[in-house]
Amino acid sequence: MNGRRKKSSGTPLLGKYELGRLLGRGTFAKVYLAHTVTGGEPVAVKVIDKAEVMGTEGMAPRVLQEVEAMRRLRHPGVLRLHEVLATRASIYLVMELAPRGDLQSRLAALPSHRFSEKAARRVFVQLTVALAHCHARGVTHRDLKPQNLLLDGAGNLKVSDFGLSALPDSFREDGRLHTACGTAAYAAPEVLRNKAYDGAKADAWSCGVTLFVLVAGRLPFDDANIPDMCRKACRRQYVVPPWVSPPTSRLLHRLLDPNPETRVAVEALAGTHPWFVKRSLSLDSHLDGLLDSQPERALAFRAPSVNAFDIISTSQWLDLSGMFGESRRSKEKRFVTTASPEQTLEQLGRAGRKLGYVVVVGKKGRECQRCPLGGLTISVEISELEPPLMLVEMRLEMDDGEVRVFSWDQLR
Repeated sequence: MNGRRKKSSGTPLLGKYELGRLLGRGTFAKVYLAHTVTGGEPVAVKVIDKAEVMGTEGMAPRVLQEVEAMRRLRHPGVLRLHEVLATRASIYLVMELAPRGDLQSRLAALPSHRFSEKAARRVFVQLTVALAHCHARGVTHRDLKPQNLLLDGAGNLKVSDFGLSALPDSFREDGRLHTACGTAAYAAPEVLRNKAYDGAKADAWSCGVTLFVLVAGRLPFDDANIPDMCRKACRRQYVVPPWVSPPTSRLLHRLLDPNPETRVAVEALAGTHPWFVKRSLSLDSHLDGLLDSQPERALAFRAPSVNAFDIISTSQWLDLSGMFGESRRSKEKRFVTTASPEQTLEQLGRAGRKLGYVVVVGKKGRECQRCPLGGLTISVEISELEPPLMLVEMRLEMDDGEVRVFSWDQLR
């Protein structure tokens, strides 16, 4: 099955999409399976009732926020918005189809209501990489939970539902957010307490709760009384099940830190936690056998996966303005890509050929690209995170200790 279907004689939506069965519904919207009229490619169409939205306070801005956020984001781990259509009565969001549904439904279908650590690890790595991209583009999600995390035909994660997201213009002069929103059980303590908060750190807390649910099969803090739940969260009153490994317990401890100042940011996890530096034991794209074995074919008109240069140009991890500072950290940069090591090195080599790149194959399955620039060397190591994600680490080395003026623009 490739997800395509034969054309029917039904009336297509604005001449472009043929609506099929209902996939789900909410208060103001319904989501349908649809196919393009021209090629039969499957998509999901979210149909929003204009009258209902306009008649409900605060809903119109949420729709606009969702559209604007999704338009900003182009990443394999974020549900793709193809286009927005409208009639007098409805708004249509044409989105990438995630045929395997949401994580909450997957968990509910399992007897234990939880994933194995191997399966949870794969999901979590993809979540944090996608979220780091969102943060680098100025988008904080603010409603991360298993219900909003979808799976595509190959079992890869897709972050969805940006209706409560915050864009750069949502931040006040103090650089923080002031609107409490999201789902209480997944919201950070500072959000529940109606304090000004760092959106990225609040997302990190939600990632911690989500990870706990994936490996434990239950919420870490679950109380019908929100003030009581908030007190438990502030005191870290949660119990990790005995089957959860020590590294995972430590990761949960770092994410479920009630102090946002010391809470780990998702951007800081890549390359520092065993889940992110240990090579995958399998290239199998399925969640430990939990998902169906038949992948869906990718859409013919889907944008290409983010490559090294897409991420270099947008990620805060590669702000090279401080590369020549005194600290060791300023001389080391990293980013994540879905391109293969060969593709990444080819891209870097093509961009820097005029500077005399020399490619060297490193040990233990890593690739190392060295760029000698007259006493200055940039080494690039590529290692596998979780398929299809690769961690690219760039290191600046001074051969003679002399600081030279160097700009990334030289390699573009």
